[in-house]
Amino acid sequence: MKCDACGAPVENGKCTYCGKSFESQATERVQTEPKVAETKETPKKPTNKKLMVCKTCGAEIAKNAKKCPQCGAKIKKPFYKKWWFWLIVVLIIGMGASGGNSEDGKGSASSNDTTAVTEGKDTNSSAESSNDSSSSVANGNQETTENVAPAEDNVPTEYKSALRKAETYSKTMNMSKAGIYDQLTSEYGEQFPEEAAQYAIDNMEADFKENALKKAKTYSETMHMSKAAIYDQLISEYGEQFTEEEAQYAVDNLAADYKANALAKAKTYQETMSMSKSAIYDQLVSEYGEQFTAEEAQYAVDNLG
Repeated sequence: MKCDACGAPVENGKCTYCGKSFESQATERVQTEPKVAETKETPKKPTNKKLMVCKTCGAEIAKNAKKCPQCGAKIKKPFYKKWWFWLIVVLIIGMGASGGNSEDGKGSASSNDTTAVTEGKDTNSSAESSNDSSSSVANGNQETTENVAPAEDNVPTEYKSALRKAETYSKTMNMSKAGIYDQLTSEYGEQFPEEAAQYAIDNMEADFKENALKKAKTYSETMHMSKAAIYDQLISEYGEQFTEEEAQYAVDNLAADYKANALAKAKTYQETMSMSKSAIYDQLVSEYGEQFTAEEAQYAVDNLG
């Protein structure tokens, strides 16, 4: 039989992958996957802010738990709770502050130059026509600057900060629009007001299709995932939260050797879980497992040692 939580084989009344106990079913001989695995349920949301949902079995557990008490799966901390994430944030803020000081200095110099031109025009009102023409051009430039500046100055500083953060997440972490918004407003993230986060999303410059493609490439190269699994991860509300159009663009343009990915996954199951070729094949093609095609899975088991 197979585990109804992760799809791995059950031996001696216990899942060989996630550790879930099946003692009451140990003596039964099941030829097909459990009926509970026939439907793909949407992960439920916790009923208490101090709880979270285990992604393996769906049980509600404490946010600070290191392992699920129900299935034994390890709980990984969100990336924004890791020390290296905040080191990156501090460095980015420092770079932003340095750039802001430089821009302020340029703005001050420009203001002084404009003032000097205006004063020169007032003290030399009887100058020749060529000088009057030059003064008029300078005055026209000053008026244009005055008309544009108020629009930028009216934007709250916090809105501008949210915009800079949003662009950073897009460029350095290739996040989706929904993912960035959630990170900006999250009580465990940036904690910006919803209005500031929405301003950032509406005014940021980003190619989310390219972001989705880069994310897909990462999943293929580091986790050896199948095309179907990558697509599901890209659109999942618990994953990357890209749109279906962006996710489809990513998998359509991803240059990946899925047979090689299937073989890499098969070797992992064989070496770490001592699974048989038949069990590995089932795991590779399972809708609740790796979601490789039958051809890709067969290539994998045929080339196992």
